[in-house]
Amino acid sequence: MLYKVFGYLHAQVNWRVREIQRLAGETGQGTVEYVGLILLVSLLMVGMVAAMKGFNGKQGTELADVIVDKIKEAVDKVAFK
Repeated sequence: MLYKVFGYLHAQVNWRVREIQRLAGETGQGTVEYVGLILLVSLLMVGMVAAMKGFNGKQGTELADVIVDKIKEAVDKVAFK
C-alpha cells in the first residue's frame, strides 16, 4: 500500500516539474522582440531627423508629413484583443 502512495507522489511531482519547465520556456519573448523593434524604429527616426536637420524646404516638410501619416496609419491599425 505504501508503494502506491509513493508512486502517486512521484507522478504528481514529475508532472508539476514538467509543467513548470514548459511554462518557463519563452515567457516574455514577444515583449523583448517588440521593445527591440520599437528601439530600431526610434533609431531610424532619429537618424532621419539628424540627416534632414540642415535641409529646410518644401521637400523636408513633405517628407516629415509622409512619415507622420504612415506612423498614424500604423497606430490606427493596431487592435487590442
